[in-house]
Amino acid sequence: MIGADAMIKCLEKEGVTTVYGYPGVAICPFYNSILDSEIKTVLVRTEQNAAHAASGEARVTGKVGVCAVTSGPGATNLITGIATAFADSIPMVCITGQVISELMGSDVFQEADITGAVESFVKYSYIVKNVEDIPRVFKEAFYIANSGRRGPVLIDVPIDIQNATIKNFKYPEEVNIRAYKPTIKGHIVQIQKVIKELGKSKRPIICAGGGVHLSNAVSELRAFAHKYKIPVVSTMMGIGVMPTEDPMYFGMVGNNGKAYANRAMNESDLLIMVGARVADRAVSQPDLITTNKILVHIDVDPAEIGKNVGPTIPLVGDAKHIFEDFSKEEFKCEHEEWIRTLEEYRNTMIQKRRPNPEFVDPAAFITMLSHELKEDAVYVADVGQNQIWSCNYHIVKNGRFLTTGGMGTMGYSIPAAMGAKRGDKNKQVIAVCGDGSFQMSMMELATIMQHDIPVKIIVLKNNFLGMVREFQHYNYKDKYSVVDIKDGTPNLEKLAAAYDIPFIRVENMSHAQEKIKEFLAEDNTMLMECIIDPMDLVK
Repeated sequence: MIGADAMIKCLEKEGVTTVYGYPGVAICPFYNSILDSEIKTVLVRTEQNAAHAASGEARVTGKVGVCAVTSGPGATNLITGIATAFADSIPMVCITGQVISELMGSDVFQEADITGAVESFVKYSYIVKNVEDIPRVFKEAFYIANSGRRGPVLIDVPIDIQNATIKNFKYPEEVNIRAYKPTIKGHIVQIQKVIKELGKSKRPIICAGGGVHLSNAVSELRAFAHKYKIPVVSTMMGIGVMPTEDPMYFGMVGNNGKAYANRAMNESDLLIMVGARVADRAVSQPDLITTNKILVHIDVDPAEIGKNVGPTIPLVGDAKHIFEDFSKEEFKCEHEEWIRTLEEYRNTMIQKRRPNPEFVDPAAFITMLSHELKEDAVYVADVGQNQIWSCNYHIVKNGRFLTTGGMGTMGYSIPAAMGAKRGDKNKQVIAVCGDGSFQMSMMELATIMQHDIPVKIIVLKNNFLGMVREFQHYNYKDKYSVVDIKDGTPNLEKLAAAYDIPFIRVENMSHAQEKIKEFLAEDNTMLMECIIDPMDLVK
C-alpha cells in the first residue's frame, strides 16, 4: 500500500461517498488509487466550485464534504471556496497535492504555500511529511472539521508522500488532541439562569442562526418554542430552522430582513441568540439588542460569545445538547400579549412592492415557486438581489434553504446545488441566481450533464449586477459604474441548447404559474430564465 492508497482507505473509513475536484500531476497518485474504490469522483470545471459542491453536500447530509485538487493554481483556486465554508462554518476536508517534499521552498513548477495561504480561514491545516502519519492526520482532520464549531480543514500531501510505501496502515478508532477539547454540554448553572429569566420574561424571543442547523438542533428548538410559545426570528443562515408559515416564526432579522422581525428583537426583554455570530448583517446596531433586555448568547465557539456584543448570560455548548437540557427544566411563562403584539406587527408592517407588470415580479414569482416545490425541497440561493428576494419571499416548509451568508460569494448556488443533489438524490433541488452570479459558475452546466446531476436552475435576469447597482442608486444618485452586463450576457436559450438542457423563459407573471409547473414536472436538469425589471429594488 502506498500513501495514496492509504488516503483513499481513510476516506472509506469515514464513510465518504463522493470527492469533488480537479486533477493535476501533484494529485494524480490519489486519483489513480481512487479508481479501485467505490468512492465516486465529480470533475468540476474550476476548483473553487469543488469546495462549494462539497459544502452543499455537507449541509444536506450533516457529514463532512470532501474535495481534492492539485498543487499551485489548483490549490489557490480552491481558496475562495474554503473561505466561504469557513465563514459559514461548513465541515469540509480539502485535500491538495504538493510538489516533491525535498523541493518545497525552492519555487519549482506549480508550487504554492497553500497551508500558509489559507491559515486565516481554516480550522486547521496539515502538511504530511511522513507517509506513516496519513491515518492519524485524516482521522484528526475529519474530527476537527465536524466537531465544535464546524469548518474546513486542509491536508497538503506532497506527491512523493503519496507514492511512498506505508508499512503499517492502522486507522485510529478515536482522536485525542490535547489542545482541542470543544465544549459540548452547556454549564448547568448557566442553563438554570436562562430558565429563571425565561420564567420572569414578558417579551422573550429566540434568534436562531446557522449553528442550529449545523448542530442538528432544529427539532429540539422547534419543540421548545412551541411548548412555551416563545417567538422565533432567524438570521439569514438560520432560515428554515422554523417553517416560514409557522405561527411562532416572525421572519429574518437584519439590514435586509423583515421590519417586524427587527422590531420584535429590539422590543424583547429577553433575547436568546443561538448559533449566531451577532455580525453586522444581522445586527447592525449591537446596542439595540442589549439595551433594556437580558441577552443570552449560546454558541459552541467561546470566541464568538462577547466578540461583537456582551451578553448578560453567556452559554457555551452545542445547541442540540443545550435545548435538550432546557427541555428537562420546567418553568411557567406568561406572554400571550407579546404574541398578539408581534402578530399585529407582522400583519401591519408588510413591505409594499410596486412591481412593473411588464416584467416578472421576483417576490411574487419566488412565493409562487415555493408553493409548487415539494415539502422537503432544497432551495439554494446565490448572492445579490436574488438572495434577498429569496430570503424574504421563499416559503420553507420542511426542506432546507442554503446560501452563503458570511462571505457572500457569488457563483455559489449552482455548485452547492450539485453537491446537495449528490448528497440526497431523492430531494428536489433548485438553484436560484442572478445573471451576474450565473456567469460565475455557468461552466458547471458541463459537470451537471457529465455526471447526471438533475438540478433545476433559475436565472433572474435584469442585465445588471443588481445589488451593486441598487447601492449606487441610493448612495451615488444613479451614477452607475461597472455594473451593466447587458452586452456581455450570453443568450441563455442557446447556451442551454449547447449543453442539451431544456430551457424555459418567463417574461412576465401572466403565464408564470403554468411555466413553473412545467419546470418542476420532472426531476431532470432544466434552465429557466426570468426577465426582471432592471430597476427593481429589494427594498
